[in-house]
Amino acid sequence: MAKALKDPEGNETRQLHKFADFAGRRVLEIGCGEGRLTWRYASASLSTVGVDPVMDALRVASIERPFDLHPTVHFANAEAEHLPFRKGTFDLAVLAWSL
Repeated sequence: MAKALKDPEGNETRQLHKFADFAGRRVLEIGCGEGRLTWRYASASLSTVGVDPVMDALRVASIERPFDLHPTVHFANAEAEHLPFRKGTFDLAVLAWSL
């Protein structure tokens, strides 16, 4: 059974790119889940790190990561309150659809 395509009209993608310029930026996505939004902007970024506290979601994101994004998109198990990165590591942070 084929997976249902979410947002086939590209509304989320348009809004993300309207909100922020990802080109050449180091992006932190807080609450990346399975990477559904990550794939909508990551190809424009210099690098992207998605963090999520749910390991099962990160496993799915790693498996579903498009091959061309393997060198620039990475995932880490972390909570937003305790990010394992130094200040200045990222140019831009994205937080969407997270509780």
